[in-house]
Amino acid sequence: MKKSSRFIFALLFVLAGIFVGLVISSNFGRQQTASAGAIEERAPRSVEEQETIDIYRRASEAVVFITTTTLTVDPYDIFMEVQPREGTGSGIVIDSTRGIIVTNLHVIQDAHKIEISLSNGQNYRAKLVGYDDESDIAVLQIPNPPSGLKSLMFGDSSQLEVGQRVLAIGNPFGLNRTLTSGIISSLDRVVKSPSGKFMRGLIQTDASINPGNSGGPLIDMSGRLIGINSAILSQSGDSAGIGFAVPSNLVKRILPELIATGKVLRPKFGWVLVDTTQGPMVRRLAPGGPADKAGLQPLERRVEDIFLQGYVRDFDRADLIVKVNGQAVRSKDEVDDILARAGTGEIVLLVRQGGLDGREREVKIKPSLQ
Repeated sequence: MKKSSRFIFALLFVLAGIFVGLVISSNFGRQQTASAGAIEERAPRSVEEQETIDIYRRASEAVVFITTTTLTVDPYDIFMEVQPREGTGSGIVIDSTRGIIVTNLHVIQDAHKIEISLSNGQNYRAKLVGYDDESDIAVLQIPNPPSGLKSLMFGDSSQLEVGQRVLAIGNPFGLNRTLTSGIISSLDRVVKSPSGKFMRGLIQTDASINPGNSGGPLIDMSGRLIGINSAILSQSGDSAGIGFAVPSNLVKRILPELIATGKVLRPKFGWVLVDTTQGPMVRRLAPGGPADKAGLQPLERRVEDIFLQGYVRDFDRADLIVKVNGQAVRSKDEVDDILARAGTGEIVLLVRQGGLDGREREVKIKPSLQ
């Protein structure tokens, strides 16, 4: 074979090798690209899933992580040294311009220091603006709030229905901005607050609520705040699928007064009622109080003389409360519920039944405010 022919053959062999290499490389690249595309391709989402994702993205920016420091003394410490104790909970920004945050009172009660962690990781000291023991609601404020702070819009809790889907966001066990979902299990529940008072009209939900969720939002599927998650019913202390939230309408009603004065003034009637088989009965009256001035007759009367001091009972004269503002009542709780919905300082019309003749009489009472 001639030398030139051998050179041409070798060149063709090299070129063929290069061509084959390029083809293999190209195929491998396409396979890698296809593989990467398969990995990056997003799994299909239902309309319901995408709705939940969008609501969480918007609402979670308004949820804050609350850390409190409380100073306590160990009763077994002979030196009685003060020890700091940390607690955590959740809160909701409801006014971004003023830096107003709503949470539960039991989250920040007796706290020496309150710190707020925003969704962007920034931390701020917060001050207590006001609180209401009966509803377990507290209002905090970030002085000089940062720009870009997000807030959550109130919904109408009076329009809620059992079976309606809801979302809860909070910081259970320190796991910040955790989302759980469920339905409204019941409405108008009565639960005893940490202070021992009965909280009425609560929303019950099976959305998982655990320690740390307190003060966080319960949200409808329009992304609106319909409740403040406040309590759970559980033997272990963890979620058992029975959680309770303070309705948003109650929070809206007391919020302006809490911000303006730091407390909520409620009408006081100066009486103690007790349930009987015949209905709610006036047990005792505060001397000079609104009910006493209106002429109501109690079951127990205070007696102080030389021979007798204390209370005596007079069933014959004791008044039963039959109606409040035109609504028939059968229990002390029903009386309290109607009076709670009445306007502050509003004159209340009662129908009482009692006295020796047992007749029904109308009585107007103007409560005092405390």
